[in-house]
Amino acid sequence: MALAQATILIVDDVPDNLAVLGELLRQSGYQVKVANSGRAALRFAAQLPRPDLILLDVMMPEMDGYQVLLALRDNPVTRDIPVMFLTALDASHDEQRGLDMGAADYISKPIRPSVVLARVRTQLEAKQARDLLRGQNSFLEAEVARRMAENELIQAISIRALAR
Repeated sequence: MALAQATILIVDDVPDNLAVLGELLRQSGYQVKVANSGRAALRFAAQLPRPDLILLDVMMPEMDGYQVLLALRDNPVTRDIPVMFLTALDASHDEQRGLDMGAADYISKPIRPSVVLARVRTQLEAKQARDLLRGQNSFLEAEVARRMAENELIQAISIRALAR
C-alpha cells in the first residue's frame, strides 16, 4: 500500500464532521469511506477493499466507539486495522480507556488539521511496517517448513540407503 493510496474509514454520526474530515483527507490524496453509525462502520470495515485506518468517534447513538472497537478486535478480518479515536471527550480517563482498549491514537475535537494529518501518516506508516513484517514472517515460516520437509526426505532416503 502506498500511503497516498491508503483507504481511510471515517466514522461519525455528525454529517458536518464527516464532510470536513473527509475533505481534508481527500485533499491529502487518501481514499475515503464514511460511515454515520457503528453498525455501518463494522460493515464497511469488513468489505474489500478494507480500510487501512479507521478514524472513529466515541459518542454515537446505538453503538458507541468503544463498542465498535471491541467488535472490530473480535473479528479476525478487522482485528489488525488500526483505529484512531476522534472525539469531543477530552478527559484523560477517556483517552486512557480508548488506548487501553487497543486504539492506536486518540485525538480530541476540535481537530487541528496538521496534527490529524501527521498522526494519520504515522499510523499508516506503522501499519505498512507491520504488514511487511507479517508477510516476511509468513514467508519465513513457509521456507522453514519446506526445508524441514526436504531434510526429512533426505534423512529417509539416507536411512534406506544405509539399510541395504
